[in-house]
Amino acid sequence: MLESLSLFFLISIFIVASAAVWFAGIQLSNTVDIIDARFGLSQAFGGLIFLSITTNLPEIAIVITAALAHNMGIAIGNILGGIAIQTVVLVILDGIGLRQKAALTYKAASLQLVLEGLLVISILVISIMGTQLPKSIIFAHLAPGDLLIFFAWLIGLWLISKARTALPWHENGRPPQAEPLKSRAVIKMKKSGIIYILLIFIFSALVTLAAGVALEESGSIIAKHIGMSGILFGSTILAAATAFPEVSTGLAAIKNGDYTLAFSDIFGGNAFLPVLFLPATLLSGTSILPQAKDTDIYLASLGVLLTAVYIYGLIFRPKRQFLCLGIDSIIVLVLYIIGMAGLFAISKG
Repeated sequence: MLESLSLFFLISIFIVASAAVWFAGIQLSNTVDIIDARFGLSQAFGGLIFLSITTNLPEIAIVITAALAHNMGIAIGNILGGIAIQTVVLVILDGIGLRQKAALTYKAASLQLVLEGLLVISILVISIMGTQLPKSIIFAHLAPGDLLIFFAWLIGLWLISKARTALPWHENGRPPQAEPLKSRAVIKMKKSGIIYILLIFIFSALVTLAAGVALEESGSIIAKHIGMSGILFGSTILAAATAFPEVSTGLAAIKNGDYTLAFSDIFGGNAFLPVLFLPATLLSGTSILPQAKDTDIYLASLGVLLTAVYIYGLIFRPKRQFLCLGIDSIIVLVLYIIGMAGLFAISKG
């Protein structure tokens, strides 16, 4: 139905869906902040579980639809291709969210985030290894690479949950962390009952899902109208559209002073995305990972590299900024631009 619309109406749908995702993301960030407090969860763990999965609802819908239609290229590209650009969202949060206060990795000081980053790298390495397995290795709609990713994710969640209570490290002084500056909306919500908070969370998640799919569908047809290639569309417009919820929730979290939550949303979402290979394989009946193209493997490797930079940033906590960006964010941005140039070179060749 959307394909019959003019370019003007398609762009209008894209803008309206973007606005819906933006406002829903603010509500998601505010409600997750309160849910974390009510149930005794840390900002990092709350972002890893609640926020990261809900902001990836558009990706879940796209992967499931693509798997049912046996469009494996879209499913793989959306999972592996989206991780690199979602990591670059941290650059946006660092520059626009914090401006000249301090680098984001300095504010979001947490060993849990380091563990989450290592989980992202581990799962991406398993995904890359899975692409080299024969497509014929599959039993009862289950492939070994998909299962290994799923169990690695569960084990990672368990280890990170243990890190919430205690880590066997000697502290010679906690990192200087200011008390979160809660917005008026969060303060007002905290006076409400938990049922009301959960209803807002569920409604905002549904809006994110519907608007995210509208972004993908309208963006796909816009790309056809302007003659953009599939690989270029997947790595730019589609990836940016599906990363829009993370931008919204991240900026809202930073506004509330929840720097760890903003960071954990990105790392948690990136760790969760490859888990979608399991339902994709179950629904399609074919092993998904071995069908990955060289561009997919390239983007997954780029995701590993960008994540590693931010892990170093979280450990060394550089406070100095250039052009309102931390040193690690500048490195990530430069590496991403170089990576995109390499991606276009691969697609041309």
